[in-house]
Amino acid sequence: MESYFDTISKAVESGDDKQVAKTAREALAGGVAALNILEKGLVPGIQALGKLFKDGQVYLPEVLISCRAMGLGVEELRPYLSDANIHNKGTIVLGTVAGDLHDIGKNLTKLMLECGGFNVKDLGVDVSAESFVTAAREYNADIVGMSALLTMTMTYMPEVVKALGVAGLRDNVRVMIGGAPISREYADEIGADGFAADCASAVDEATRLMGIG
Repeated sequence: MESYFDTISKAVESGDDKQVAKTAREALAGGVAALNILEKGLVPGIQALGKLFKDGQVYLPEVLISCRAMGLGVEELRPYLSDANIHNKGTIVLGTVAGDLHDIGKNLTKLMLECGGFNVKDLGVDVSAESFVTAAREYNADIVGMSALLTMTMTYMPEVVKALGVAGLRDNVRVMIGGAPISREYADEIGADGFAADCASAVDEATRLMGIG
């Protein structure tokens, strides 16, 4: 059984989608539970890849290829899993703040969070505080994630934090921020709960905020 997990994990890390799908099918046929394949094979593989990305040992193309490989693995398991099993870590509402139209970093962060087991609701770019609040309430979000690439737009982040508080959501919704001009000091300053320096860090930080892992 462990060999199935190791093979899948290494195949995800290397982006070998055919090997991932093949071994997932073999594991299922061998009586291995789909949830175990997800949690002990697919997830460790993408986590290992995320660490390599964070350390600068692999780059964006490799991340995209590995996420595609994991996606194929999930599709093999999907008939045996509920959506809650696939995205069982929590729900994140994600968006680039009002006045900012940059989305490359946000899109990559979404991809990594989904691969890491989170259910991500992407609000797009130029997202108002009201839209963040509405979505957080509608989707019963555990985390609101905000991105900004410009120093002039990062100053809108406190407005979102304030709006969540006024709406009575701050007791149950954590706030995580990231983007080129953002620092952990700024996150602390505006009352955010978490800070992610890059897309790989976002998975670790979101996991920490959820109190799991």
